[in-house]
Amino acid sequence: MLEQIDFAAIRLTLELATTSTLILLVVGTPIAWWLARTRSRWKGVIGALVALPLVLPPTVIGFYLLLTLGPQGTIGQFTQWLGIGLLPFTFAGLVVGSVFYSLPFVVQPLQNAFAACGDRPLEVAATLRAGPWDRFFTVALPLARPGFVTAAILGFAHTVGEFGVVLMLGGNIPEQTRVVSVAIYDHVEALEYAEAHVLAGGMLVFSFLVLLALYSRNSRPWT
Repeated sequence: MLEQIDFAAIRLTLELATTSTLILLVVGTPIAWWLARTRSRWKGVIGALVALPLVLPPTVIGFYLLLTLGPQGTIGQFTQWLGIGLLPFTFAGLVVGSVFYSLPFVVQPLQNAFAACGDRPLEVAATLRAGPWDRFFTVALPLARPGFVTAAILGFAHTVGEFGVVLMLGGNIPEQTRVVSVAIYDHVEALEYAEAHVLAGGMLVFSFLVLLALYSRNSRPWT
C-alpha cells in the first residue's frame, strides 16, 4: 500500500529524530545544569527563552527560523561565509529547527533531575577533593540518569511528530526533507486516505508505546 517515497519518509523521520535527540542531549545538558544550579537574575529570562516553543505555534517558529537561516538572515549569512551554503530546505536545516523546537522537552526533565540531586552529594564529593568536573561527571550525571532517559524519549518522540516547523523550514522534498507528518498531509490532500491511515496509525501506535514506556518506567524505582 505504501510507496517507496513513504518508506523514505519513515527512514528520514527516524534519522532526523535520532540526530536531533543526540544534539539535544549535548546542548540541553549544560543549559539544564545551569538553570538548576544558578541564582543569576537571568535565570528567568533564559528559562523563558528555552520554554518558548511550548507556547508558540510551530509555524511562527518555522517562519522566524526560515528568515534567520535564509540568505538575508544572520545565521544564513554566516553559513554562506563558512562556505556550507544555506540551511533551509536541507536535512541540516531540519535538524536545526527540530533542536530548537524540541529543546524544552529535553531541558526541563534534565533540569528537574539535576535539581532533585540536591547539594549534599556534591558537597560530600568536594570534601573528598573532587573537582567541579569530577563532581559533575561522577556524581551529578549518574544521579540524573532517570532525567536523561525521560529527556531522550520525549525529545525523540516530539521530533517524530513535528509538522509545522519541518514544513516551513524544510518544505516537502522527497528523500531530503519529506518526513512522515508531511507525507500524511500529502496523502490527505490527495484524498488517499488508505495510505494516510497506515502512516497516521503507525504514528498513533508509536506515540502510545513511547508514553506507555515512559509512564511505566516512572512508576517504579530506578535501579
